Amino acid sequence: MKTLSLGNNLQQFVDEIDKISGINLRDCYQCGKCSAGCPMAMQMDYPPSKLIRHIQLGERKKVLTSSTIWTCVSCLTCSTRCPKEVEIAGLMDVCRELSIKEGLATKEQRKIQQFHKSFLETIRSNGRLYEVMLIAKYKLRALALFQDVDKTPKMLLTGKLKLLPHKVENIEAIKKIFEECNK
Repeated sequence: MKTLSLGNNLQQFVDEIDKISGINLRDCYQCGKCSAGCPMAMQMDYPPSKLIRHIQLGERKKVLTSSTIWTCVSCLTCSTRCPKEVEIAGLMDVCRELSIKEGLATKEQRKIQQFHKSFLETIRSNGRLYEVMLIAKYKLRALALFQDVDKTPKMLLTGKLKLLPHKVENIEAIKKIFEECNK
């Protein structure tokens, strides 16, 4: 099968993304199914298929400064609709990481990544979401310890927040899932 041939500079960005993500972006033939199914496409500056095309064209800064990579909610609709099985949701994660690493993400965009990390750490620890831990971890990362603190008593009184976590029975299975993902 013949692959898309690009100039050296253009090919470097595609190769870098391919290497980091394990996703072959040359498989994407721009059918648009990912964009058609994306519930957030109307909020993005480039729908998923266009973002992939910008990567294929080596437009690094355009991709890494795009709001698309931060608007993606990782619902996996794009990945499941793709006839070539391109893992677009995983691609968005890689682009967010590169954006932060290269100092191209805004402060608000970095907060989104901090929230994602806090969320996943909470799931890894408890096997399910524990809101108090999520809030604490996120507030520490975002250095916003007292933001919304006035809402806490009401949430505790109405049962929206539980002081103690509810753990799943087989937490080791959850930890194995995270270990496999980290490989």
